[in-house]
Amino acid sequence: MKVIFSFSFLAFALALHAQPGDTSIRAKVIDGIQSHYDEYKKIALQIWDYAEVGYKETKSSALLQKTLTDNGFVVRSGVADIPTAFVASYGSGSPVIGILAEFDALPGLAQQATPEKAVIEGKNAGHGCGHHLFGTASVAAGIEIKQLIAQHKFQGTIRVYGCPAEEGGSGKVYMVRAGLFNDVDVVVHWHPDADNAVTFTSALANKSAKFRFHGLAAHAAMAPDKGRSALDGVEAMDYMVNLMREHIPEETRLHYVITNGGKAPNVVPDFAEVYYYVRHPKKEEVVRIFDWVAKAADGAALGTQTTVDYEIIGGTHDLLLNKTLAEAMQRNLKRVGGVSYTPAEMEFARKLQSSFTFKAPALETAGMVQPLKEVQDAGGGSTDVGDVSYTVPTVGLRAATWVPGTPAHSWQATACGGTEIGIKGMMVAAKVMALTAMDCFRSSELVARAKEEFKKDKGEYQYKALLGDRKPALNYRD
Repeated sequence: MKVIFSFSFLAFALALHAQPGDTSIRAKVIDGIQSHYDEYKKIALQIWDYAEVGYKETKSSALLQKTLTDNGFVVRSGVADIPTAFVASYGSGSPVIGILAEFDALPGLAQQATPEKAVIEGKNAGHGCGHHLFGTASVAAGIEIKQLIAQHKFQGTIRVYGCPAEEGGSGKVYMVRAGLFNDVDVVVHWHPDADNAVTFTSALANKSAKFRFHGLAAHAAMAPDKGRSALDGVEAMDYMVNLMREHIPEETRLHYVITNGGKAPNVVPDFAEVYYYVRHPKKEEVVRIFDWVAKAADGAALGTQTTVDYEIIGGTHDLLLNKTLAEAMQRNLKRVGGVSYTPAEMEFARKLQSSFTFKAPALETAGMVQPLKEVQDAGGGSTDVGDVSYTVPTVGLRAATWVPGTPAHSWQATACGGTEIGIKGMMVAAKVMALTAMDCFRSSELVARAKEEFKKDKGEYQYKALLGDRKPALNYRD
């Protein structure tokens, strides 16, 4: 008894939950994933080269599906009315643990794997958010868990969810809406980044739409009075929305691009389109502010004697965090550790950092694990993982796949993703996710506590997709 009481409470709790061979099975998981380093590297770099944008990820999705099928998973493809979405399953019964996999690229970020900006001619997209690494690591983690189930280390069902079009297409929202997560106990995910940390910062809820103005074409010099400019409608809307910024909560983010402004200066445009994002930490505020933006569009149409309609493109919830699962994942991230660079990779990293217009963190931070912090703000980004998190207890991490200081959605991030730097970070994520999923299979108490926390934090809220009942926007990148 004296020995037991000399433990800290945390150590005592961990000792209670430890199982025979705990250290050896964790080492086996880590070594098992590492032993397939070259295979997973090949897959990730192939998807990096494909660089397919949202809902167009035909080859990327097929490669991940084949990898899972070859490793004994049963794959359902084309789920939720999305051709590139899939669910891969192995095992039976409870618990059901899901792992999210993404694989879409971003338009306009084709970049060679060099520390200098070097566009790849003939390519229109690149993996500036590292989703080629995301999907591959998730598949790797799923395969490792499958091996343990096959070896009768524990029972249950492992699922890998192939989730298209995270970048603005809200792919997971349709998968949630289709009920694909209804019987899942815990979901695990990750995201490429410039450091190693368990995600304990929420995300911004988001609602997006394309506003389309219709006018009358006419010769812009000879008969401008006969025309009505759809572009004037877009510009009037944009002006009014920009005036709104003074009168909305400061945490709000409003951004837009004019995707069609006409074809020739001497023709009054009879069609113009602007693509808007509305973000806020609270989903209710997103809806309110979006409705205000829509009224600005109506006013712009009225004032320019044009007409306007809009199509909802995406809508995502904020991220519902789960501290119970985050603490478990944090322990596993500490076990795995960060990323170390070779001398050649250090040289690459220094050259890349020289392109930054700001002071970058020390390169050594790629090898560090950040402490688990309770951050109150919602960060600056949005993710359709938020909708999953309002359906099932969810936990995720960031892994250093990019040189420290690298911003997401940049040519520098794309470049890192095509190198060993990106692959090493990907392997960190795969190992941590596999270990965390394994914890959920081996500890019914961990899952029960995570569910209890989820139920308490969700409260009386009944999930409702912010994008309504529209069908997947399969051509939103056109």
